[in-house]
Amino acid sequence: MAGGKSTAGGNRRKLSASAAAGNEGVLSRVGNTVRQSEVFHKGKRVASNTARFSKKLLWSTGKAAWIAGTTFLILVVPLIIEMDREAQLAELEGHQASLLGAPSQPPGLAAMT
Repeated sequence: MAGGKSTAGGNRRKLSASAAAGNEGVLSRVGNTVRQSEVFHKGKRVASNTARFSKKLLWSTGKAAWIAGTTFLILVVPLIIEMDREAQLAELEGHQASLLGAPSQPPGLAAMT
């Protein structure tokens, strides 16, 4: 009896395997039909072009950000530091002048005289 049960189980496995193969055949045929269609190829081409454009855009944006950042660090930051030093110096001079009793003048007018 044990032999009979294993044979029946084997037949069931064969049937389910052949049924699955039949379903895969239908699915693969539909998939092949879709892959061969012009719409699929156009969509694939559009997706590829979009990905390529996005990659180039990100690369160019990264380059531009690097150039802008390094230019800012090299040109603008030293200018800001120097303007801050001049403002502190003018404030210090004004404070010293007020301690010595001289009338306080705005920094712009002091440079004119």
